[in-house]
Amino acid sequence: MSRLFTVILSLMFVILSIWSGWEPVMRSVWYIEFAPAEVIFILFLFIDSRFRFSATSRILIFAWLFWHTIGAHYTFANVPFQWFSDLLDTPRNHFDRISHFLIGLYAFPIAEWLTRTCKLTLPVALVFSLSSIMAIAAGYEIFEWIYAVFDGGENGLEILGAQGDIWDAQKDMLCDTAGAVFALILFSLIRPYKRSVHALPPTE
Repeated sequence: MSRLFTVILSLMFVILSIWSGWEPVMRSVWYIEFAPAEVIFILFLFIDSRFRFSATSRILIFAWLFWHTIGAHYTFANVPFQWFSDLLDTPRNHFDRISHFLIGLYAFPIAEWLTRTCKLTLPVALVFSLSSIMAIAAGYEIFEWIYAVFDGGENGLEILGAQGDIWDAQKDMLCDTAGAVFALILFSLIRPYKRSVHALPPTE
């Protein structure tokens, strides 16, 4: 059943990826935005063939993959997400903020991998997982900044996605961290490494 669940999620991602790449708003931006999702998807398939993630981990992993792939099609500042902006009474498109929160949820599968393979204690795994997400968040913001500087044009601004907010990078990293904290609280409650069904080695 766990393998079937992975196959279903993977097929959904492939179909969404085909849609995302079909006449995106800005093709050059799509290449840059879609690349991280493709890399993570391939990395997930490689790891999942050797390590059986819990259903919760897989759902959290694919939540960001789906969300980010939609954002890559439109560019994150131009996703039709006005209803959410209206809800918050703000002109800013917050689709990218939610994307950052969702990548923070990867702290859950990181903690699961650490507790089940490296046999780290829960506190150590939580600290390392949170630190990993914060480091990834900072690294991606640095990448966006460098790309925008060297591109110097519209593509760079779309990748940066600041939408006129001078504190955009800091707020993005805060969303990453908030997502990680939420995921690790959930991990502490569920503790998937305690369940024997997930401790079994993957079937050949």
